[in-house]
Amino acid sequence: MARIRGKVVVMALAICGALQAQAQAPAPSAEVRKFLKYDQPLIALTHVRVIDGTGGPAQEERTVILRNGRIEAVTDARVAPPAGAHVVALEGHSVMPGLVGMHNHLMYTASLHQDEEGHLPPPGFLVTELAFSAPRLYLAAGVTTMRTTGSIEPYTDLNIRNKIDALEMPGPHIDVTGPYLEGRGSVFPQMTSLEEADHARRTVAFWSGEGATSFKAYMNIPQAVLAAAIDEAHKHGRKLTGHLCSVDYRQAAALGIDNLEHGPVFTDSEFVPGRKQDQCPSSAAIAASWEKLEVSSPQVQELIRDLVAHKVALTSPLPVFESFVATRPLLSRQQQSMMSAESLRSHLAARAAAAGAPERAAKLEAALKKEMAFELAFVRAGGLLLAGPDPTGNGGVLPGFGDQRELQLLVEAGFTPVEAIRIGTANGARFLSRLDRIGTIEAGKEADLVVVKGDPSRRIADVENVQVVFKDGYGYDPAKLVASVRGMVGVR
Repeated sequence: MARIRGKVVVMALAICGALQAQAQAPAPSAEVRKFLKYDQPLIALTHVRVIDGTGGPAQEERTVILRNGRIEAVTDARVAPPAGAHVVALEGHSVMPGLVGMHNHLMYTASLHQDEEGHLPPPGFLVTELAFSAPRLYLAAGVTTMRTTGSIEPYTDLNIRNKIDALEMPGPHIDVTGPYLEGRGSVFPQMTSLEEADHARRTVAFWSGEGATSFKAYMNIPQAVLAAAIDEAHKHGRKLTGHLCSVDYRQAAALGIDNLEHGPVFTDSEFVPGRKQDQCPSSAAIAASWEKLEVSSPQVQELIRDLVAHKVALTSPLPVFESFVATRPLLSRQQQSMMSAESLRSHLAARAAAAGAPERAAKLEAALKKEMAFELAFVRAGGLLLAGPDPTGNGGVLPGFGDQRELQLLVEAGFTPVEAIRIGTANGARFLSRLDRIGTIEAGKEADLVVVKGDPSRRIADVENVQVVFKDGYGYDPAKLVASVRGMVGVR
């Protein structure tokens, strides 16, 4: 009897705790409510195809029950929904986990500002913070969690995260990366220069205290400074990724880096002849060093084995590379309508210049294909591949739209559609240590879901047909989110 009473007390406490947490959850602001399609506490998504994010086959004719911001159950569509549920009939639609963007930014290449000779005059390559438009576009595209993966305005990013979490503005959950950890010689005047290990440690410690949850090293960082940054980040329970050049992939893996961005074909300098310590070779030198290397070669296979052995995750931002290939499609009319006049002009000018160099376009296309082949081989060898579009470059990658394109390019690389969806959902959740909460469709997890018209498990392009995005159980209208920022990408 005492044992039964004890269980009753425990259950009562659990129920009280859940009710208290629900009562303390912030209510959506008037600004957020403008974009809500569904806000009922109990919702049944019926007659839907479930693509659960595990990489397994799609499940036909299912009902997904959402209660108080969580997935309560996934049942056979023939089972009646719970009493009082708001029923959403979704014949011909699919539900998949919310995307977890792992190379995303709240900034964008507003304009290249080149001079008459095609050079970047001082102060260099400037980017613009998109505090207003980027969060809305990410959410509209189905991105419910993202990592900023390098920040030029970390305080802005932190404040945006807090406002989104408080339901004061729409947007995804954000893993905020601290300011870039860069060495001397960057073309970006918005980045600091870290030349001493102690400076790197102080920077990582400070921004960890300010709320940054990850860090990113950049192209010119010296090896000793990178080692100190990695060590300090791990002391604070943070992970560190890198878009490297002065330090090669295997050197970074030996130092304990958690993640590498872009893939090696465009960034790994280890095969450049005569490379000097702590110096970043030119992009042309890196490209030339990879031109004659096949993914099946002993050198590249050894690199793959080394990365897998060190448990280094790779992020695939294929769209940013594709945007430089003149033979690839231009942005859709809808995407062009999202851009400011200056941003669109700048990007189209860059593409026109690239179109005038067919030999270079052919080399870039070959490099893109080789990068795809490397990513496929890395995963087949047991590596953890993440997804994110990197909306920078020549302005040809937009927040949200780029995340959808990334999945399509992963399929072009040789992954099946359900594998690509797993890379873009569960893999990111695993790296962020949140797979117990997000990344797959399972009972008990947060109701972060994307409803699309069609079947992306067979036709990956259907990921573009987003009808509703559920985040924490609230259903957002993507069309309204997109319409609210038309013409703003690049300026706001």
